[in-house]
Amino acid sequence: MSETSYIGVQFKPIGKTYNFMLPENLEVERNELVVVNTVRGKQIGRVTAVNLPQPESPSEVQVIERVANEEDLQRKAEISEKEEEVVSAVAKYLLDPGHEGIKVVEAEYSLDYSRLTIYLNYESSTNFNPRNFIRDVSHMFQGCRIEVRQVGPRDAAKALSGIGACGIEKRCCSRFLTEFGSISIKMAKAQDISLTPMEITGICGRLRCCLAYEYEMYDEARKNLPKKKKVINTPLGEGKVLQIMPLKDSVLVDLPEKGRVEFTRTELETGVLEEKTALKDVEDFTFSERDEDVEVVRLESPKPREAKPSGRRDRRSDRSRQSGQSQNVNTRDGQGSSREQNPQNSRGQRQDRNNSQQTRQNQAGQPQEQRKSNSGRRRKSRPQRDQSTNNPPKQE
Repeated sequence: MSETSYIGVQFKPIGKTYNFMLPENLEVERNELVVVNTVRGKQIGRVTAVNLPQPESPSEVQVIERVANEEDLQRKAEISEKEEEVVSAVAKYLLDPGHEGIKVVEAEYSLDYSRLTIYLNYESSTNFNPRNFIRDVSHMFQGCRIEVRQVGPRDAAKALSGIGACGIEKRCCSRFLTEFGSISIKMAKAQDISLTPMEITGICGRLRCCLAYEYEMYDEARKNLPKKKKVINTPLGEGKVLQIMPLKDSVLVDLPEKGRVEFTRTELETGVLEEKTALKDVEDFTFSERDEDVEVVRLESPKPREAKPSGRRDRRSDRSRQSGQSQNVNTRDGQGSSREQNPQNSRGQRQDRNNSQQTRQNQAGQPQEQRKSNSGRRRKSRPQRDQSTNNPPKQE
């Protein structure tokens, strides 16, 4: 009796692989299309693996029916067109009020059109009844059995695809992830990743799948290092662990007198400081201008710009300065011209100024009563001065 062989079949380009049994009189190769019986009816799948070990429950494994022929492939192309029509019709139906938060992801027909499976994405808290939904849309898709399956946000993002949150051309779930594992916030903490929602959340609204890529390596490296906020003995004394650096196999310790010092795991185990090698100076690479493969570009320092007046105040101040200078020039020119024209008038003005200064000095040394009398006398003597300028006024 020949041994039973098992193969792996995949129904979607980036989907889960299911185990199937291969009949004795049938041989298949990888990437070959086969027709199999599933819970959702007959489906066409692609062989991804051969000669697999026996699964845990072999009684539940289905047997492959046959290898897909040209008629099956032609029908599969027709089915894919009808599935797109189902998705557009259901999406139009969900636009009606009362279906907020419900999105259609995809639809799937069986190979004989006997079953139609509609995949919807909605939260469990949403007041959605799948039976009422099937009853409402059954008249649009007659002659088949309709089933509704709820998919999570990760599966919905995988089906829609698109640019990843990190900027990658295609999301990881749509490129190579066939199954979704459990991801927790503990993975982000172990890798010292910022816990801001924008940095650890994907487009699907859940924690990013990439948090699990390096978690095992970080977890294994942390086992040999002391925990955070723990007081440990170092070659320089006791200190408190501030930060763990698993990739460098070292920790950052806060010493009371010396501050923050980094210690490796070997230094903590042996108690001896290691000699740290200095970084080598990088040699300057010079390129010859004659080399055709290298383009030498020289950057010149920009010339300093002149300071420009900013604002209305600077403009007003400049205008006032210019007007003041022009006024001073005009007054000086006028004074010079008047002096040149009337030299006698200027001499008389000088004499009057000297006489007024002498009288002020004389009055400063006299008492207040005498000043009043002198002022009265001056007022009386003014008309005499006008009549006879040669005779000075008499004093009493």
